Amino acid sequence: MPIKIPDTLPAFETLVNEGVRVMTETMAIRQDIRPLQIGLLNLMPNKIKTEIQMARLVGASPLQVELSLVRIGGHRAKNTPEEHLLSFYETWEEVRHRKFDGFIITGAPVETLAYEDVTYWDEMQKIFDWTETNVHSTLNVCWGAMAAIYHFHGVPKHELKEKAFGVYRHRNLCPASIYLNGFSDDFQVPVSRWTEVRRADIEKHPDLEILMESEEMGVCLVHEKRGKRLYMFNHVEYDSTSLGDEYFRDVNSGVPIKLPHDYFPHNDPALTPLNRWRSHAHLFFGNWINEIYQTTPYELAEIGTRPADQEPSRI
Repeated sequence: MPIKIPDTLPAFETLVNEGVRVMTETMAIRQDIRPLQIGLLNLMPNKIKTEIQMARLVGASPLQVELSLVRIGGHRAKNTPEEHLLSFYETWEEVRHRKFDGFIITGAPVETLAYEDVTYWDEMQKIFDWTETNVHSTLNVCWGAMAAIYHFHGVPKHELKEKAFGVYRHRNLCPASIYLNGFSDDFQVPVSRWTEVRRADIEKHPDLEILMESEEMGVCLVHEKRGKRLYMFNHVEYDSTSLGDEYFRDVNSGVPIKLPHDYFPHNDPALTPLNRWRSHAHLFFGNWINEIYQTTPYELAEIGTRPADQEPSRI
């Protein structure tokens, strides 16, 4: 069954053209099914592009999913029209009374700042705490993952000498994990960040389990049973052109940047890159959505009322 998003959202037409099943409000009402409630806290400047990337993966599930777009209340987006935000987004304050089966927290272009120096850090801390009582499973991505693992466990981030940038091979460290069901032993994932979290810091916390890792780029995915939290430090959701867009943006702005690793064919920016991670991105999101469906309470009001370690799990 398809994803339900507003008919006029720019992502609607894009997803339909890509063959993703998208449901209108009218169609959804006809089905006597409780759709999974998934929230997307979009912290990226270009929110429309991120909406499409996430909705594409969430919408590929055979389950009916209703996607709610959420933003930080006091922060003004630079590259998204105000009309778009007013039409399709709610602030976190406006949705904090709700319960969600799943909640995605994206990256943000603030990773070189200390967390406490981020203008909306106080609200982020409230949101992280809120997920413990109002969300069944949270997927934190890139800076969102670093911020969450710092908030809950004090795991620090470390600034890199140069940007981790390109497509890198990763290893499946836990084939028995429900989140890696069907994954190859070796696969590729896009990386784009100026900071990292390190295995040695994560291993100090026995409740954190490393699921994916790159020999060159370090830890990629961490699972925590409490709150069914996932910390994804890289970008499985990226489009085929995302790394190229970032590269040409920096080149045109005069920002020093190396070619993204193993991305352009023959390292020639004039050649169109091949997407070598799409299937695993769909597999990862599909596994996450399926695990939510298998374990979330039928009654939304029951989310957060049981201790996390009592939630049924097949990890």
